[in-house]
Amino acid sequence: MIAQLDGPILPPASGGAAKQMIVLLHGYGADGHDLMGLAPSWAPSLPDAIFYAPNAIEPCEVGFGFQWFSLEDRSAGRLVAGVAAVAPVFDAWLGARLAEHKLEEGACALVGFSQGTMVALHVGLRRKKPLAGILGYSGALIAGERLPAEIASRPKVMLVHGTADQVVPSGALSAAVKGLDAAGVNVVALSRPGLGHGIDSEGMTRGLGFLKAALPPAP
Repeated sequence: MIAQLDGPILPPASGGAAKQMIVLLHGYGADGHDLMGLAPSWAPSLPDAIFYAPNAIEPCEVGFGFQWFSLEDRSAGRLVAGVAAVAPVFDAWLGARLAEHKLEEGACALVGFSQGTMVALHVGLRRKKPLAGILGYSGALIAGERLPAEIASRPKVMLVHGTADQVVPSGALSAAVKGLDAAGVNVVALSRPGLGHGIDSEGMTRGLGFLKAALPPAP
């Protein structure tokens, strides 16, 4: 049975059928409404896109919001196990949404924040058919050393990270770029001076530009 991963949905601004799909993956302890806040700003420039912002698969252990996997133990082995466990659930849900709208992977982009970026990178790079793109904010590439052996497709990737991030240290950006480069993935990295664990207006604007360039024109 495919998990429903309920959460907010924003239909295409055009009022017509979805010709593109953007999936927003929130961070640890948040929910779909948190990242869906990006959609109203982006939708006028992507009028044929439907936006999904599913809640993660389980209630967060901190007592509020949801989590894609536990972060009580942040050792490398536990992070690998956590993202590997959730990957089939999200991957199946994503496939079902694409089929529902009769869309190919190339018409879909993933946007993640923090833990959501970790999931987006893990799943998106292991799908056989390449997605249009993966846009990640304030996240990390889990087990980058394994990626060259496990990668199945190479969508376009853009990563944005604040230099003052105290939740996911900014060094995660350069580590992710190194891991993606080693696997032959074309990645654009944007470092935001003085930004903490969040998304600023420049990141939103550049992110929208990335999505517009990555997604094919609606037929």
